[in-house]
Amino acid sequence: MEKARADTTIRTNIQDAMKFALIDIVVECQPGKRIVAAKNVALAEEYLQDHFPAFPVLPGVFMVQALVESASWLVRVSEDFAHSLITLAELRNARYQSFVRPGEQLVAEVTAEEIAPERSSFKGVGKVGDRQVVQARLTLRHENLADSRPELAALDTQIVQRLRQQWELIRPR
Repeated sequence: MEKARADTTIRTNIQDAMKFALIDIVVECQPGKRIVAAKNVALAEEYLQDHFPAFPVLPGVFMVQALVESASWLVRVSEDFAHSLITLAELRNARYQSFVRPGEQLVAEVTAEEIAPERSSFKGVGKVGDRQVVQARLTLRHENLADSRPELAALDTQIVQRLRQQWELIRPR
C-alpha cells in the first residue's frame, strides 16, 4: 500500500512539474553545441502580481530557470531524449544585471561546455534585446526514474513521449 502511494506521489509531482514551462519557443538549436530560446513576459502571468505589485518584473530565479530549461532541451535533442529527468545539479557565478518587465522577451543563449551521459555543463546568458540581464554557469544531471526504480520504466516512457510532443510545439521551424 505504501509503495503504491509513493508511486502515485511521484507521478503527480512529475506531471505537475511538467505543467510549468517558461520557454515559449526555441529559435535555434545546434545539437551538442548551442541553443537559443525565448520567454515572453506578460503582465497576466500570476507570479508578477506579487513580484512586485507597483513594479512587476520577472523574478531572478525564473531568469535562471529559463537558462536551465534551454540547456535541458539541448541535452534532450543532443541525446535523442534518452533521459526522462534533467535537473539542475549546480549553479555557479550567477549574475543579474537588469530587470525583465512585462512586454519584454527574455532570450536565453546557452552553450554546451560538455554533454556526457549523466551530466552536462553550460554557459548561459539571458538578454532582452542587446541588454544582458543574467548570466550563469550550469551543471545538469540526467537520469531516468528506472535507474533507481526499475518498475517505473513505463513512467519514463510516458514522460519522454510528452517531452517529444512539447518539443514539436516549440522547436525551431
